[in-house]
Amino acid sequence: MELKRIVLGVTGGVAAYKAAELARLMVKTGMDVQVVMTEAARHFVGAATFQAITGHPVFGDLWDDRVDNGMAHIDLGRGADVILVAPASADFLAKLAQGSASDLLSTLCLARNCPLVVAPAMNRQMWEAAATRRNVDLLRADGVTLIGPDSGEQACGETGFGRMAEPGELLEALEARFQPKRLAGLRVLITAGPTFEAIDAVRGITNLSSGKMGYAVARAALEAGAEVALISGPTCQTPPPVARLTRVTSAQQMLEAVEAAIDETDIFISVAAVADYYVLNPSEGKIKKDAHILTLELAPNPDILANVGSRASPPFCVGFAAESENIEEYAELKRRRKHLPLIVANDVREAVGADEIQLILLDEAGRQVLEKADKRTQARRLIGHIALLYNTRHP
Repeated sequence: MELKRIVLGVTGGVAAYKAAELARLMVKTGMDVQVVMTEAARHFVGAATFQAITGHPVFGDLWDDRVDNGMAHIDLGRGADVILVAPASADFLAKLAQGSASDLLSTLCLARNCPLVVAPAMNRQMWEAAATRRNVDLLRADGVTLIGPDSGEQACGETGFGRMAEPGELLEALEARFQPKRLAGLRVLITAGPTFEAIDAVRGITNLSSGKMGYAVARAALEAGAEVALISGPTCQTPPPVARLTRVTSAQQMLEAVEAAIDETDIFISVAAVADYYVLNPSEGKIKKDAHILTLELAPNPDILANVGSRASPPFCVGFAAESENIEEYAELKRRRKHLPLIVANDVREAVGADEIQLILLDEAGRQVLEKADKRTQARRLIGHIALLYNTRHP
């Protein structure tokens, strides 16, 4: 990602301490951060903290003479990719909604020529107040992006919505804004996680898939501008804000969910680790343990990806091949057998549950190795390759 310039506005509130951590995270990822503070913010965090983190002087005075032409409210916003106000107090939301320009930060926001993102932070009752709700509606109608607030325990001792979104969440939202919209207008269907095939009321056949990769691919597709539908097996992962989320348990349920959505799909990405077999006659109750050998009769599960790929007019299909040996050979055979334009191969011994992974992309043009990186980075790289192949087929 090329260097991005961020104006970070900090208003008065206990959550201002989180803005320091946010600034640190943004600088760590390579962003150029310029902090502008309100007078109230300085009662919670000192300007020297932000200057040390960002390497830039902190501004707060509308009449600051450190800007050559005396127009800090204009110059500080020039060249900025986004203005992020975090925390944004109830008072500051009201200023923005009414177009007030009573201090440097509000004037800077009014005179901007870049997107404005705000992270509200206030007492629960202030957030729920009718005036705040009206201001929020006005801001959204004006094209301002709001992130949060979250629900939880607040400094005042109450619990409810009003907590500022966590710095990591805000950084993710910023990074998402800067991703190329290569899949804008396209509908993407993704399967993720394992399936669970019942043996009895409490036991089953499953695998060690965490769902991390599938959820990362769903998030990357969203960042690329796609309308995303996610079909997920049992997993503890937090889903991204997709258009449709369908939770399933078994392979048969996943197949039915895929078939219900596939006609409205441009790109199908099959990331889920579907169990190969299911139990023919699962017990409705719990099988009691005894000294005898338990014999299970297993039957093969349907091949969801093959079923989709064999349709008369299939969407652009992407498969995953997790292998323990002859990785590329077996993956390429799978790609050809299922008539896939792209398959993603990886070593299952290194991938399951891991946060970092190496991927090998195999398509009709050959192979491309995505060197080891975190799954979010790999998902973004994969989505970029999918977009390239898809757009080549659909100019």
